[in-house]
Amino acid sequence: MKRTNFISILDSLDKLGIHNPKGVFWNLNQSELVEEAIKRGEGVLSDNGALIADTGKFTGRSPKDRFIVKDDVTQDKVWWGDINIPFSPKKFDQLYEKMVAFLDGRKIYVRDAAAGADPKYRLNIRVIDTQAWHNLFCYNMFLRLEQNELADFTPDFTILAIPEFKADPETDGTTHENFAIINFKRRIILVGGTGYTGETKKGVFSVLNFLLPDQKNVLAMHCRANMGQEGDTAIFFGLSGTGKTTLSADPNRLLIGDDEHGWTDDGIFNFEAGCYAKAIDLTEESEPEIWRAIKFGAILENTRFIPGTRTIDFKSKEVTENTRVSYPIHHIENAVEPSVGGIPQNIFFLTCDAYGVLPPISLLTKGQAMYHFISGYTAKVAGTETDIIEPKSTFSACFGSPFMPLHPTKYAEILGEKMEQHQVKVWLINTGWAGGPYGVGSRIKLKYTRAMITAALEGVLDEAEYVNHPIFGVAIPNSCPKVPRKILNPRDTWQDKNTYDEQANKLAEQFNRNFEKFAEYANEEIRAGSPKVMHEA
Repeated sequence: MKRTNFISILDSLDKLGIHNPKGVFWNLNQSELVEEAIKRGEGVLSDNGALIADTGKFTGRSPKDRFIVKDDVTQDKVWWGDINIPFSPKKFDQLYEKMVAFLDGRKIYVRDAAAGADPKYRLNIRVIDTQAWHNLFCYNMFLRLEQNELADFTPDFTILAIPEFKADPETDGTTHENFAIINFKRRIILVGGTGYTGETKKGVFSVLNFLLPDQKNVLAMHCRANMGQEGDTAIFFGLSGTGKTTLSADPNRLLIGDDEHGWTDDGIFNFEAGCYAKAIDLTEESEPEIWRAIKFGAILENTRFIPGTRTIDFKSKEVTENTRVSYPIHHIENAVEPSVGGIPQNIFFLTCDAYGVLPPISLLTKGQAMYHFISGYTAKVAGTETDIIEPKSTFSACFGSPFMPLHPTKYAEILGEKMEQHQVKVWLINTGWAGGPYGVGSRIKLKYTRAMITAALEGVLDEAEYVNHPIFGVAIPNSCPKVPRKILNPRDTWQDKNTYDEQANKLAEQFNRNFEKFAEYANEEIRAGSPKVMHEA
């Protein structure tokens, strides 16, 4: 590092109130951070070269401990409630001062990076960590800058991530000792009391989800994206367990991004420069791209070795089911760099409908697309959680409600505008059950789902005839290559048609009850996209 750069970074830390750190490690490379992590006892190497680290007490995000400072910048824009919980500016300042004082006499790892592969919408971020492996996570996940970009780097947002610092809820205004707090006015994110790295990643995502739609009319999306050899772009939305990673990982298509994207007037761009994938039960056969990406530089969180070896036991749930792996996107062989693509031509909303109601593929109108986008539906099946004994509906607005500071209708309206402007097709894909609910019917075969998505991408379904679902109103194709005609209309797969109708009505009622909290702000076109419950004559 040049001396002038080092002096500059010390000056910037001093302005933040960080006056007496024991040592400052600025923009260490991958190898240096791995060495630091091992030397400090933060992790060990596996036989494939990946760093193994534990996140401590917290093995996932803590949504109830995530706050946004309520001030004149956010008061009238943020959708306040159980997701976006307000925090006092005074309490934030008090907590900030305690955190920077905590850094006195401690080693810190500073990373200057960016979020946003499109330079026109890039957000410069400076992350200050107390753990080397956390800084390696930021190296993997955010855009890695060239030396000339670092020379005159000025952060738009600064993140303090200190797992060792625990808040005092009585005096600091937090709910528990752990917290993640965004201050849009001061442009600072505080993360403390938790070693789960996803809090930093999703903090930056939340910032972009506030700034880009509000200031630049860019649709911020929690989705995966890929691109065909001819440049045609597709987007995949879906909650956990819907098959988003599996279905978007196509060897014939290029990966644009794993999780977070923005949609501009010119196309889409990845917010990140890495992937953060689930690792539980990972096999080379099920996810070959991810499997091959786990090598030196990758980080495996909360995994365990097969006893007597340094080989990862991907089946182990000893620590958590939410085992994760982080790696730079270039570890994926068919990834696009820079991670940008053209205007999407096809969008897929993935749901695992355990009730067996929704069609395996259906085409949505603009209003239906906005409605289903706001709904963000899937259903968990019995056995996935201890208290679930029958299918249970899950709704997450915009397929990522914990990270959306604005009202969901804001994102849905931008989606509708872009759909209309570019004549984009939106498909609802059910990767769940047919012929009955979970326990009665059977899960739709993956090869059929792949065939339907391929037919949509290649325009084959443009020639199909369609029939509208009597309750949900979505358009169901009568035929699709390599897919049995009998499974396309879900009612036809049930032996008892009356029971199907009852089940479809029940699911429609759940959709409508969930939508009630959005209805006041939704326009007429969105409301018209809702399912229509059929009443007995």
